[in-house]
Amino acid sequence: MSKNDLHKQLINLLKELHLPMFREYYAEFAQKAIAEDMGYAQYLFELAQRECEVRRANKIARLVKASKLPMEKTMANFDLKRLPLKIRQQAKILLEGSFVDRTENILAFGRPGSGKTHLLCAICHRLARQGRKVYFTICDSIVQQLLRAKRNLELDKLLKKLSRFDVMMIDDFGYVKQRQR
Repeated sequence: MSKNDLHKQLINLLKELHLPMFREYYAEFAQKAIAEDMGYAQYLFELAQRECEVRRANKIARLVKASKLPMEKTMANFDLKRLPLKIRQQAKILLEGSFVDRTENILAFGRPGSGKTHLLCAICHRLARQGRKVYFTICDSIVQQLLRAKRNLELDKLLKKLSRFDVMMIDDFGYVKQRQR
């Protein structure tokens, strides 16, 4: 088999196996392996490592997008110093995400404009970057979705969809509009 035929067949196999980073980098890494006198295992390890890095990054991007979180509300632009010491300590614990493993709920109370939504969104962004499935919604919106699903006899379907998330952040409980349906 010629070198060109081998290359084409290898590309086809890597497509079939859904290994896009192997396809993109195998030749470059092979040259590096030859130049640095790497063994086969090290060469394959570096290719697999690149594939996993890209997949992890893509997964996080998908999780963040699916979360419907406001993109600007992250820890990078939240001033923890504006919070009381006790709340700062609690926020640091929540950022670790162990409460999700224990299936604990979090309720945040405070005056309007005190940063509750921003802080909770920032925590959810961190959780999504840890690989957790997060969903952000406004209370009025989720209530309307549930009512619509009930009316359309699709409540089980919606509840099944919502149950796939590790974390649901429901904002503005105090502002739910009461509507008869």
